[in-house]
Amino acid sequence: MRITFLLGGLNMTGGTKVISIYAELLRQRGHDIHVVSRGIRKPSVRTRIRSAIYGVPVPRANQRPQSFFDNARVSVTMLDDYRPIVDADVPDADIVVATWWETAEWMARLSQSKGTKTHFIQCQEGYPLFKDPELIARAASVYRQPYARITISESLINWLHTQHGCHRNSISLIPNSVDTNQFHAPERGKQTDPTVGLLYHFDPTKGLDVSLKALEIVANTYPNLRIISFGSYQPTSELPLPARCTFFCNPPQAQIREIYSSCDVWLCGSRIEGFHLPPIEAMACRCPVVSTRVGGPDQIIINGVNGYLVDVDDIQGLAARLLDILGLPETQWRDMSHAAYKTTQGYNWDQATDMFEEALTKSIQGTA
Repeated sequence: MRITFLLGGLNMTGGTKVISIYAELLRQRGHDIHVVSRGIRKPSVRTRIRSAIYGVPVPRANQRPQSFFDNARVSVTMLDDYRPIVDADVPDADIVVATWWETAEWMARLSQSKGTKTHFIQCQEGYPLFKDPELIARAASVYRQPYARITISESLINWLHTQHGCHRNSISLIPNSVDTNQFHAPERGKQTDPTVGLLYHFDPTKGLDVSLKALEIVANTYPNLRIISFGSYQPTSELPLPARCTFFCNPPQAQIREIYSSCDVWLCGSRIEGFHLPPIEAMACRCPVVSTRVGGPDQIIINGVNGYLVDVDDIQGLAARLLDILGLPETQWRDMSHAAYKTTQGYNWDQATDMFEEALTKSIQGTA
């Protein structure tokens, strides 16, 4: 098949990582893969000020930013401007895949020669952050289009069906996997000092403020608590990490495995996710997880077996479950660590790509 993916931008987000994995694995299967991305937005004055203060890099116009496609061997075209993708930017193909609600808007205007139109949905695409009624209406209109859809969690299928009237039989469910060649660890015991890991991210939907409050409570029981975090940018004064935290800015992928492997428990306080990757990556590195009930963790965590789930914004619940795991005797912690690892071993990206390939074929045939 000739397959084109439409991106709103090149970056290091989890959603882009998933798209890059499918693109590369489909290429390895002999498909002709093209990725077309919108260009760089001209930075605002506020963005430039934040960059100067916090060291957040601002890509220059026509400068391709770092992304998960850097190591993929597929054709990637980034437009020279921050504008919608149009017919002239897109090669003729058998299928074109929108990967964000705006790209689905652009896809609607593409000619038939660009391929059968399919929407790959990895989250509630912007809804938690929308304030503008016009944006809400535009995004909602995308889901009324008669496209075949692919998504990554049952919760997103329910959202598409109940909020937007999408027929369940028009949506293919393909859960995310984890690269166990990249994320793995030998059997191990607890750390000398109790250690909790978490992702650093500005986005309020990631719930870092909730996680940090939960860690404050845990530190009352464990004054020697060690915290490890990583993220794409340096922490800001608006959302600072505690002094006891070791932070890694934009670490190499190989180092992320070492970060997961040095934790007794991984913490996720997100408010909303499509399928959050860090918890399953941590579990592949034998690290139990305490998480809010969001996409991804809600499908893989079994309470008391490989981690714990609590309600969104439940600071006390997160703290209590962290204390439960940190307080486990060595033997019981090892059992939970092994259960976390075992959870990630039954389903891989090749199997996910089998289903993705089948979903694309059904879309072309009109049977999705």
